[in-house]
Amino acid sequence: MKILLTVIAVLTLIGCKNDTKNADVQSDPEDNPEEIVDSIQVSDRNLEAQQKTLIIKRQELLEKNDAKAELENLLISKSFLKEGDWYTLDFKYPYLNEKIKPQFENFNEYISNYYLDAKGVEKQILEEKRLCDSLGIPKQNELRRVDYKIYNLNDRLISVLFYKENHYTGAAHAAYTFDCLNFDLERAVFMNYEDFFNNGSEEELREILNTLLKEKINSGEMYYDCWAISADDFFDAKNNFVINDDVVEFYFDDCVICPSYTGTYSIKIPLQTLMPVLRKYKKNPLIL
Repeated sequence: MKILLTVIAVLTLIGCKNDTKNADVQSDPEDNPEEIVDSIQVSDRNLEAQQKTLIIKRQELLEKNDAKAELENLLISKSFLKEGDWYTLDFKYPYLNEKIKPQFENFNEYISNYYLDAKGVEKQILEEKRLCDSLGIPKQNELRRVDYKIYNLNDRLISVLFYKENHYTGAAHAAYTFDCLNFDLERAVFMNYEDFFNNGSEEELREILNTLLKEKINSGEMYYDCWAISADDFFDAKNNFVINDDVVEFYFDDCVICPSYTGTYSIKIPLQTLMPVLRKYKKNPLIL
């Protein structure tokens, strides 16, 4: 059994590394925040240590505080459970109280159409590319669990983090993926990256994220074996951020910036650091 678990851990790391877009490091990582090399090889970490950091990483996500309690009048928490022959869907999701503003129907319709599309999820389970922890064993009794955190900015904007817990058959442990939504409560419309940040600022913002990530890696602790965010990965995840007080937090799926067993799912950027890339107009709630 110990031999099997060790093989699983090695396969996990190999799978993660194969999914990164910036595996070739040419220059000194000190000169470029994108070129972050692994701080430790998998052979230097035993399985017990990896399992310990994995548990801590999951707990930090699940135990994060949010604004559900203070949004009690605005928010209607719902759930959806469906059990099929070879899968289980267990979703928790928010609705907004349309009695407060009928235009909140925009938000609720999106949630219904996108997150409660059972047929779409079934198709996705059949066709999806497995994440880094998959051992390629045929699917059976797979679990998709979705839950959420919600944040409120000055009663003007809500940010919703959906975290998807994917239990793949044959995987060493659950893998996490993320979706974020930002919704303007005053105008009852969704907002995306370009509503908050300057057009063409993606590369500058990616450099900010990689600088912060590099600081984490250099600090040691749980960030061994992490790597920089590639341009392609940031483009795919550039709308995956939530706003909580004076911090913007970007989320990345398992194995995008760190292997499943270590590191982090998100990077927080203080609002002050983002001032050079913020779009300056009155509809941007980040502009005070």
